[in-house]
Amino acid sequence: MSDSPMKPDYRAQFYLVIASIPPGKVASYGQVAAMAGFPRMARAVGRALKKLPRESQLPWHRVVNARGKLSFPPLSSQYQRQRYLLECEGIAFIGERIPLPSYLWQGD
Repeated sequence: MSDSPMKPDYRAQFYLVIASIPPGKVASYGQVAAMAGFPRMARAVGRALKKLPRESQLPWHRVVNARGKLSFPPLSSQYQRQRYLLECEGIAFIGERIPLPSYLWQGD
């Protein structure tokens, strides 16, 4: 059986939600999936972000895990880049974690 031409493009929906996250706020992978209409597809959000071209203007750095942590290993250049971009927007870290009650975007 082949893919239906009506199959929804969930990546495009994820990208629309991510584009809406304002500076100084973050959203979790699961939250992005749910807001896009695809609950339980948090991992697909991560895969979609991996496919972004490096020059993309999408604020990918505003997506974190449900515990307020970045998904890259702490010593990696990707982790350092994401943390730098978030800190430039005024997001504070406590250790390696963002205090979500202060910075979690609620879609408003």
